[in-house]
Formats: sequence, C-alpha cells, structure tokens
Amino acid sequence: MWDKLAGIQGRVEEITRLMGDPAVTGNSRELQKLGRELAEMRPLAEGYARYRRISREMEENLALAQSEKDPEMRALAREEIARLTEERERLEGEVRVLLLPKDPNDDKNILVEIRAGAGGGEAALFATELFRSYSMYAAMKGWKVEMLSHSETGLGGIKEVIAMIEGKGAYSRLKFESGVHRVQRVPATEGGGRIHTSTVTVAVIPEAEEVDVQIAPDDLRIDVFRSSGPGGQSVNTTDSAVRITHIPTGLVVSCQDEKSQLKNKSKALKILRSRLYDLEMARQHAERAGIRKAMVGTGDRSERIRTYNFPQSRVTDHRIGLTVHQLNQVLNGEIDVFVDALIAHAQTIALKHAG
Repeated sequence: MWDKLAGIQGRVEEITRLMGDPAVTGNSRELQKLGRELAEMRPLAEGYARYRRISREMEENLALAQSEKDPEMRALAREEIARLTEERERLEGEVRVLLLPKDPNDDKNILVEIRAGAGGGEAALFATELFRSYSMYAAMKGWKVEMLSHSETGLGGIKEVIAMIEGKGAYSRLKFESGVHRVQRVPATEGGGRIHTSTVTVAVIPEAEEVDVQIAPDDLRIDVFRSSGPGGQSVNTTDSAVRITHIPTGLVVSCQDEKSQLKNKSKALKILRSRLYDLEMARQHAERAGIRKAMVGTGDRSERIRTYNFPQSRVTDHRIGLTVHQLNQVLNGEIDVFVDALIAHAQTIALKHAG
C-alpha cells in the first residue's frame, strides 16, 4: 500500500511541475484535467507524507529507547512509540478508504424524485415534508435546488415532485436516500387518535450529461398539451406542457411547470436523460448484486429503508439499525447522522470486499 502511495506522490510532483509549464498553462482543457487529477491524488500524497514523518519519528524513538541510559527518557520514548503506533494505524485506515475505487457519480448533481405512496392524503403531506427536509439539507450544504416538475393534491400535499440539486458531492451524500420512507402518526382528521402508516418513495438519480447518454431524435415522440392544476383545471391557455416518450424503453416524462414550451422540453429531456442513465446503472448494479445488497440493502425502490414515528419522535434506518429520537431536527434537514453512518457502513463493506 505504501509503495503505491510513493508512486502517487511522484505523480503529484510531476503534475505540479506540468501545471507550471507554459505549454500546459496555455491549454485550458489540459490544465483542467490535470487540476482534477491533482485534487484526487493530493489527499493520498498528504497521507504518504504523514506516514514518512511517523516512520522517521518512530525510528528516532526506538533508537532512543534502546540506547538511552536515563530510565525516565527511555519511558518517554516508549510512550511516544505507543502514540505514534496508534497514529499510524489510524492513518492506515484513512488511506485504505481513500484508495477504494471512487464512484464516478459521486461529484454529480442529482435528480430527487419524491412520490406519495400508500396512505392517500397523509402520504402526500409527508412527501411535502420530506422534500422540505432535503431542500433544507441542500441549503445547509450551499447547494442549489431547482424544481423541475411537481404535482399537488390541492390540500397542501404533493403527489410527486422532481427537483434538481446542484452542488459538489450531492450524489455522494444523498445516494443512499433511495427507497421507501414510512411515516407513522395520527392524522389531523383522525378523531379517534389512531396511528396511521403511510409511505413515500424517494429516488436519487445522478444527473446525466449529454456525453453520458446519447439519445437519437428518432427514438423520441414529443407531444404538447395545455398545463393543468389540481382537479384538472387548465392553468395555461397555450400548449406549453410537454410530454416526451422514449420509444425503445417506453419511459414517459411530462413537464408543465414553465410557461415556455421550450423550457418544459429542456427540463423533460434532463429528467429523461438521467432516468435512462439510472436504468443503465441499475443493470450494472444487478451484476454486482451481492456487494450492493451488503452495502445498503437491495437498492430496490420498493425497499423500506426508514421509519419516521411521530408519537415517539423516533427515526429509524432499517438498513443499519440506527435509531435517533430527533424527528423534528431530521425534518428540518439535519440528516447527517444517517448520511455519515450509511457512508461509513458502505466503506466498511467495500474494505472487506477489497480484502
């Protein structure tokens, strides 16, 4: 492992030299490519530098513990050796994680699709709350949230909402949110105080660029129609809403939030492209189903992943058995307690598979 890091250290030094070469500085594309490579390798190079420092200090203290005549100095040297040993072990763990194959989608923006499931109006209300939670989380991270499509119930709930979250690392932080989120509470309309259970499905999809997914124009059927609101009433007098059907797969995407047909078409294509990319990802994941299931469950959209119990202010993630009694905080976007634990769990499993 340390030999590999030595090679990385050499490459970092080479990139640093290249980025000062006039032939490279005049080529913005090459400069950007080298900059990305340097950003990925720098943490590993820094880890290697720490390893070399620890090794030197250990050698010095081992020599001191063996040659020093003063018992007190020998004891201090042994204490320092113990501290450095712990530091080296901790560093090895950090480096092993950094050396894991990187998910190529981790730095991508994401599409978050939230749909009310079982439970009717209660599910739609919770879909609204869940979307608010993710929006607040995004705001805490300095990410941008753009609504692409939404369908309301007319009672303050959402049947479906699709939003783009733009920000570095958005997919890496939220990719484990896909699945069924279950809510248990007493609805406002329930006079008997009985707890109802409702569900909301969440899908987190990495944004696909045109370079990721090529769509042939002949594979698309594009229809336009008038936008409609709750109850089906027309909210636009022009045919600005767009429905795109991808003929080979049968995927259908509709978008009517904008008054401009062109903007609705652009948003619908963005959603379609990402869904096609997601289909390809699912196919690849199926080939590695054992590892994926071990990481965070099956990854199936129908899998129940989390329960939000209002009477007990309890939130439980069933994949890792983590429970917190901080329901209000979670619904206000404070979900890092689950995000961090899920990422750590996935890294642990990946390290086991890496040997």
